[in-house]
Amino acid sequence: MKLLEEKIRKDGKVFEGNILKVDSFVNHQIDVKFMNEIGKEFKRLFENEEVTKILTIEASGIGIACIVAQYFDVPVLFAKKAKTVNIAGDVYTSKVESFTHKRVYDIIVSKEFLHAGDKVLIIDDFLAQGSALCGLIKLIKDANATVVGAGIVIEKAYQAGGKLVRDMGVRVESLAKIQSMSPNGTIEFVD
Repeated sequence: MKLLEEKIRKDGKVFEGNILKVDSFVNHQIDVKFMNEIGKEFKRLFENEEVTKILTIEASGIGIACIVAQYFDVPVLFAKKAKTVNIAGDVYTSKVESFTHKRVYDIIVSKEFLHAGDKVLIIDDFLAQGSALCGLIKLIKDANATVVGAGIVIEKAYQAGGKLVRDMGVRVESLAKIQSMSPNGTIEFVD
């Protein structure tokens, strides 16, 4: 998506350790008008899939998933990173390692909201090593639901996650695929 690549080049910031900050428009402050274009693109890419639910992980994916869900007219479900007192009953759980937070989380989804027969589209902001995506896929499979695909805003194509998930047979559509980036701000995209 050329519009996204231009926005990343203009407003993204590259830091040591392969960190790309897009917090001015994706995952801290959200440019809703711009995210609306991303929602339209995910709808176009997955319009032939029957989607009954959008699944993401807290917190950065929630805003994006909500905008995408409007185009599919389905609810958004997000995996929580900690069990809270307001989640009663049985849950599906999986472990996810966070690259940016450098820790492992138990993610959970209430069995009340994820069922066998659901056709789930995963939406997330980044795909790098694939841990979050694999954790979400596990939750869906544990529920005997179907993964119809994964919509990723930005994929770090030079890391292993995209290949890992695609090799699992999951359709991954990334709107911007970064081939390389350096702390001087140079970002190269996969053609």
